[in-house]
Amino acid sequence: MRRERLRDLLLDLGLWGLLATPVLLRLDPHDGGSWGQVAVGVVALGAAVACCRSLPLLSLAVAVALSLATSPELFTPAYALALVAFGYLAGRRQRRTRAALALFAAVAALGFALVPLSEGNVSQGFTVVLVLALAIVAPWLTGRYVRQYARLVRAGWELAARMEHEQAAVADRERLRERSRIAGDMHDSLGHDLALIALRAAALEVDPGLGARQQAAAGELRVAAADATARLRDIIGVLRPDEEEGRGGGAPTAPAGETVEEVVERAGASGLRVELTVTGPEGGTPPMVDRAVHRLVVEALTNAAKHAPGAPVRVALERAGSTLTVAVSNGPGTGRSAGGPDRTAPARTGDAGDAGGAGDRPAGPVSGGTGLVGLDERVRLAGGRLTHGARADGGFAVRAVLPLEPGAAARAAVASTGATGAAAAARRAGPIAAPTSVRERERARREVRRGLAQAIWIPLALVAALGLVMLLFGLWTQSRSFLDRDDYVSLRVGDPLSADAERLPPHPLDGPPAAVPPEPPGMDSCLYYRAAMTATVPVYRLCLVDGRLAEKAVVG
Repeated sequence: MRRERLRDLLLDLGLWGLLATPVLLRLDPHDGGSWGQVAVGVVALGAAVACCRSLPLLSLAVAVALSLATSPELFTPAYALALVAFGYLAGRRQRRTRAALALFAAVAALGFALVPLSEGNVSQGFTVVLVLALAIVAPWLTGRYVRQYARLVRAGWELAARMEHEQAAVADRERLRERSRIAGDMHDSLGHDLALIALRAAALEVDPGLGARQQAAAGELRVAAADATARLRDIIGVLRPDEEEGRGGGAPTAPAGETVEEVVERAGASGLRVELTVTGPEGGTPPMVDRAVHRLVVEALTNAAKHAPGAPVRVALERAGSTLTVAVSNGPGTGRSAGGPDRTAPARTGDAGDAGGAGDRPAGPVSGGTGLVGLDERVRLAGGRLTHGARADGGFAVRAVLPLEPGAAARAAVASTGATGAAAAARRAGPIAAPTSVRERERARREVRRGLAQAIWIPLALVAALGLVMLLFGLWTQSRSFLDRDDYVSLRVGDPLSADAERLPPHPLDGPPAAVPPEPPGMDSCLYYRAAMTATVPVYRLCLVDGRLAEKAVVG
């Protein structure tokens, strides 16, 4: 911060020295000026440079005042550089244009107002306007263009930084999503294994062939497995963000190559009353469909063992044509595990990461309820559809219909991201608004183009308008010095005559045109009047001696 202030101070000092140099050279006492004028000019320029960063228009006004005080026509070599410099800095640093335009209009009006005070003619006012357009307005527009261009460049860098930040945020979200998916699959697979462990421990707990000590140990094992399942659910709930709950994308962490038959066999060996029915011809299954089927069966059996202990479970796989139907259903919970005493665990439709497959409706604490959502996502990504709900007998059923043709899963995944349904979505939603970055870039470009156009056409328009005004003024002055031929003929040598005579135009020419021959000797003065409205020559020359017309001629 201190380095930037020092740099700005050095730049301001350098600008002050540069602008003060013409003043010192032009207002030297040996050149007709005075040391007082030099001191005033240098100090005023120093004050203008000092306030230029915060009040650039005030600095420009100071330069204009110094220049007008030196020359009513505004242009002076001493302050011409100051006019250009402060005009550019005003356009570069001033945000709004209304105050600058008001200052320009005031300078133009002041230029014409100083005409009678300085005993000049109207052309002096035109000179002020011309100097204003070329020495002030044109640099100001250039500064405006540079400001807009710098803003466009700055906006580009800001957008680039924002895009990098967004990319980093997207990467972080993807890492969190993948972590959430892995956590969910860990919950699904480990929860299934822990449920089977608890089921086997319950069977050992009521096995009459074991002693009381072994049965008690088996009971402790069952309780420990249930507690581990609860802790696992809590930990997964912490690892899984709210917005990621229920997402089933990605590949599960199930044992590689495990078939549905092996899952059912392992569950039956753990004491679960489960029956598998496979109908239809044999054939290959796409990987996404195979994983979805495995996920559905595992979660359904897990929830049946957890929420409907003792209830029979039926798993049915039916292959028909190009579809595979998977159905897992269980009866109402009996409160008794396979071969065990009554238990009071209520049946529920789904747990955090579970997919349902339980019998009775919740009677106890409500679980996370995200299992069915995640399973629906997994089935949908495989190109199928999932249905679930309670049965009339109080049990629960989960059913999925999955396609077997190649490419169905890929098409479903693309459709889930909105790629294939973009046209239909566009028709439903109407025109899609451009991203914010695109809109900001286009707005900045429009402003830069508008600033460049203004820097070109505004000076041209001012010059054209000034030329038109000067043309009209010239025609008006010519009409004021035009002498009609009949009036010229009516003039007689010897008639008393003066410049304000009634038969003469109100304003004679300032002097003879360049092609006019010299005046005859012995004349007091000669008056020249236009013989034609649009031509410089010929002119009427009226020479006077003692206030009387002594000679008249058409010359030129």
